[in-house]
Amino acid sequence: MERDRPEVVAEVAAAFEAYERALVDNDVDGMLGFFADRAVRFGIADQQNGLEEQRRWRVAQGPLPAGRFLKETQIHTYGMSTAVVTTLFGYPGSVVLGRQTQSWARLPEGWRIITAHVSEPA
Repeated sequence: MERDRPEVVAEVAAAFEAYERALVDNDVDGMLGFFADRAVRFGIADQQNGLEEQRRWRVAQGPLPAGRFLKETQIHTYGMSTAVVTTLFGYPGSVVLGRQTQSWARLPEGWRIITAHVSEPA
């Protein structure tokens, strides 16, 4: 199995960056468009199984604080259809960095998040 093929990393990076824009813009439909139907997401104090649970949760949430930034983003691909993206995230005025991990799969409709986990240190 080939790992980290540049063209596959570039595809996943483009999808991840588009997801991040939708997240920062609080574009619920845009965000959900990057998740597989049966994706599982573990948040800081929440959990969703599937798109409908995630839609209800996203609609009930307000937008992210302004100024979100990413740090140390890594994209690793495995073959042509699997990827893991990890990143740290933060906000101006806070020294706390959150952690985000996403598993991506190339599905017939394109690259989709199949599982996600977001956490912050205590």
